[in-house]
Amino acid sequence: MPAIVVEAVPPRLRGRLAVWLLEIRASVYVGKVNQRKRTMIWTQVEELVDEGNAVMAWSEPNEQGFSFETCGRNRRIPVDFDGIKLVSFFPEGDEAEENNDDYDDEIPF
Repeated sequence: MPAIVVEAVPPRLRGRLAVWLLEIRASVYVGKVNQRKRTMIWTQVEELVDEGNAVMAWSEPNEQGFSFETCGRNRRIPVDFDGIKLVSFFPEGDEAEENNDDYDDEIPF
């Protein structure tokens, strides 16, 4: 069951998410969809996020029991650390905003 949280996204994305998922609180969407539909929904989120940001978490048969993805302008980014997905933070400020657009997966802790 995926959960998607969006912030500062255009109304058209919120409307699109409401077609497939239930908005249980402002900007928080949940629903029961298969992997193919979840991937399709996330593709739509990535295309329509504009200057906002989004995170999606879902159940996964791994050690953590879940997985997640992020997109848009956000200080938090997922980082794989020995098979476990953790969250890394960019420092606050304008420099962090610029680096957020072109980060690579090799961010040191």
